[in-house]
Amino acid sequence: MSEQQLADLLEQVVPIAEAAGDAIMAIYLDESRDAWISDKEDRSPLTEADLAAHHVIVEGLEQLGLGFPILSEESKSIPYEERKDWETFWLVDPLDGTKEFLKRNGEFTVNIALIHRGEPVLGVVVAPALGVTYGAAEGLGAWLDDGERMQIRAKEYKGGTLRVVASRSHAGPDTEALIQQLRDEIGEVELVSIGSSLKLCLVAAGKAHLYPRLGLTSEWDVAAAHAVVNGAGATLTDVDGNPFRYNKENILNPFFIVSAPGAPGVA
Repeated sequence: MSEQQLADLLEQVVPIAEAAGDAIMAIYLDESRDAWISDKEDRSPLTEADLAAHHVIVEGLEQLGLGFPILSEESKSIPYEERKDWETFWLVDPLDGTKEFLKRNGEFTVNIALIHRGEPVLGVVVAPALGVTYGAAEGLGAWLDDGERMQIRAKEYKGGTLRVVASRSHAGPDTEALIQQLRDEIGEVELVSIGSSLKLCLVAAGKAHLYPRLGLTSEWDVAAAHAVVNGAGATLTDVDGNPFRYNKENILNPFFIVSAPGAPGVA
């Protein structure tokens, strides 16, 4: 796709993601409703809001008429033999941060990415409870819209206090050991905690320098925000510095690092 085609498509995807966010908020704000449905096979929670957002997104993307297949967290049973030859497809997490949703802390997101030849070329991340949307497409940079759209860039680390994103719900001993290592090497390390794919967006928006994820995630958890990270001039690699690829046979991600320019290596 040309940059103009991606720019036009991005403007079509944003309202789909925001409509999914509206569907989530209708449930989130109705305290009389029990949003819980069940545990998924991996024991993570599934809510009515996950499914409501999924249906909005699938319908909206299909109405674009592009014919790209859709891989969503709520339709992940598509076998690899069927999807391995997909050159371009949508990768979707209808509600990332279900635990944050159930805690009612607002730190959950809708994530829609367009993957082309294993790489995210377009991404939209909507945090409906916070009134924030992030968007990016290849060659077009990245932006944040919290009522007013503005371009965002990762903030180069030039020494001094290192701002490190740590997961609110999933930090573990490996991450804690890494943070201590950084303190020993650099000195002042300030921790920033937030839920869902917003962690990657903090680096993209220049509010943190480093986000180490030394725990399990799936491809749909990361892809949309990865596009935003790329557009903002930051990088996302595995812990050995290798590029991230999507549509693998195993949809679990390796441990990864999101880095602003100049941020210390952690391998």
